[in-house]
Amino acid sequence: MRNATVEPVGDPTGLARTVTSDRPIDLAATIAPLRRGAGDPCHHMTRDGAHWHASRMTSGPVTYRLTQSGPAAVQGKAWGPGAEEFLDGLDHMLCLDEDVHGFVPDHPKLIEAHRRFPGLRMLRTGLVFEALVPAIMEQKVHNISARDSWRKLVRQFGDPAPGPGPESLRLPPEADTWRRVPSWAFHRANVTPQRAQTIVRAARVASSLERAAGVDPAEAARRLRSIPGISVWTAAETAQRAFGDADALSVGDYNLAPMIGWTLLGHAIDDDTMVEYLEPLRPHRYRAVRLLEVSGQAFKPKFGPRTPITDHTWH
Repeated sequence: MRNATVEPVGDPTGLARTVTSDRPIDLAATIAPLRRGAGDPCHHMTRDGAHWHASRMTSGPVTYRLTQSGPAAVQGKAWGPGAEEFLDGLDHMLCLDEDVHGFVPDHPKLIEAHRRFPGLRMLRTGLVFEALVPAIMEQKVHNISARDSWRKLVRQFGDPAPGPGPESLRLPPEADTWRRVPSWAFHRANVTPQRAQTIVRAARVASSLERAAGVDPAEAARRLRSIPGISVWTAAETAQRAFGDADALSVGDYNLAPMIGWTLLGHAIDDDTMVEYLEPLRPHRYRAVRLLEVSGQAFKPKFGPRTPITDHTWH
């Protein structure tokens, strides 16, 4: 059960909508995966608890501002040509229609996390290419390096976001722009040729990729992985944000299997063991991961220095 009300915003080109649900909505936890690091040019959090984001909808660019307006209510304000389309899909994006009755964990830590964070939802932006590009950048490199690359390229090739948002808020580059980014620009942003070429290949078929948002998760993953250079991990990271896929487990992640092992079993495990162990939670394996993360229970001991960040710009 959900409801939505629409009202004009002070800005004459803006719109607002409030969506509600019959169970809690934890806005901050739900949309956290949208933010690619603290300096993401496409996403800003303000002191009043608002989340600003810039995206490209089918109907055009949009800047939106989301705030928690009640335990089970979120207000969205949006500006730009894509504002109405975004607000029309806000309840869909926040997965207010998802059914979690089949999620019945038996591990005490998961039971406790599920009890403490009943408002955690999956995220379903429907913007496949927009979720895919930063995931490609994050393939097989340190997150700090990948997010620095994302910041540099969005600031250089993105556009100012519409509306009254933070001055530094930027729209991500369009697919056609990504396709034309010169190799030297990727190089200066510390993006390896393999990842740069994968982004360009994806940009060439971006319009067809968007249709993957309307098919079942297995077929959507197959379509993503049909592009050379896109791995199981990359497809899962995209599905977690674009498809609302509660089962999209990031197999191949350097930290995930050890974290699951130490948190739930008390020792490190590998990917195969993780997949086997989490199988009873299907189709909610990613939901289980997010609950461990947002509850602060995710744990992996440090046995040595941090993995060094590789600089590819020198050669």
